[in-house]
Amino acid sequence: MNLELKDVVKRVGAEIHIHETNLVLEPGEFNVLLGATNSGKTTLMKLMAGLDSPTSGSVLYGSVDVTKTPPQKRSISFVHQFFINYPHLSVRDNIISPLKLSKMSDAEVKKRLEKTVDLLRLGPMLDRKPHELSGGQQQRCALARALIKDSTAVFLDEPLANLDYKLREELRAELPSIFADRGSIVVYATSEPAEALMLGGHTAALHEGHIAQFGSTSDVYRTPNNLTAAEVFSDPPLNTSKIKKSDGRIFINETLNWPAEGLARSIPDGNYTLGVRPHFVNPVGQNAGAVELNGKIQVTELSGSESVAHFAMGNDTWVSQANGLHPFKVGEHHHFYLDSGKCFYFDSHGQSVR
Repeated sequence: MNLELKDVVKRVGAEIHIHETNLVLEPGEFNVLLGATNSGKTTLMKLMAGLDSPTSGSVLYGSVDVTKTPPQKRSISFVHQFFINYPHLSVRDNIISPLKLSKMSDAEVKKRLEKTVDLLRLGPMLDRKPHELSGGQQQRCALARALIKDSTAVFLDEPLANLDYKLREELRAELPSIFADRGSIVVYATSEPAEALMLGGHTAALHEGHIAQFGSTSDVYRTPNNLTAAEVFSDPPLNTSKIKKSDGRIFINETLNWPAEGLARSIPDGNYTLGVRPHFVNPVGQNAGAVELNGKIQVTELSGSESVAHFAMGNDTWVSQANGLHPFKVGEHHHFYLDSGKCFYFDSHGQSVR
């Protein structure tokens, strides 16, 4: 049974929080809502789950219109980014609480409990109270309570946001396999492009209440349909510049131009917006066809594994993201090398040109 949003709009006063949206999510699929804070992820998820009502439009499960059906009467589970467990109950009773409410038989409850705690490795903790668990264990408990219901749809609203790095990495890697073969519609909200890529499945790129693009995660990342989708799916920010193609060359300004290669060869002469992700702008020349750039370093971010440099290039500010440590100094000029074969090109309406 799929989940469909049909012409769904959400207004709050004079503001439109979700613009007209049409979307179909299929059972057995892992779906990611990707967007910055206030892009509409949580609102859209609540509309899907029945925790909020659309101003107009319909929500359907299969052919059944559930727009006015309360969440208690839908087969859904919802996991928030904050651990919501009953503090006075054991882990066991927290997990099985939704089954007890539905008056399921003890035999079926036991069967589902064993399967779920094995999946989430919670067996040794069943007699503990939530305050005796680590943050990751508490979130596993919340996930187990969502999973044990065998819901038609499971909604995960940035469920790993408040965990430390190691726990996030562990659960992030496990989530797709946890939900594999369950037949549920899984919807996962995140503001992190890297997380969307790791989770795979399908991704909806959201910006200011609009779905800029929906499709397989790899397709949305590699071949964005528009500038907005490319920007949503880029962290650090997508590098953009106004360019002109003329006589087989790409011009950023009067002094910087290069031969139109790859995709750029086939696009007509004219004015475009060029977009390129920061990891294709490197402080070290890596191939003979790289385009040499020169920029004044504005900000540097160094870690043990990579270097990020923000640099001014004409009227634009670009970002380079490279492996290893590089000796950037704020205020100095530095050479960077653009992999021109990895550029996107967008027309005056922000649509991809291919």
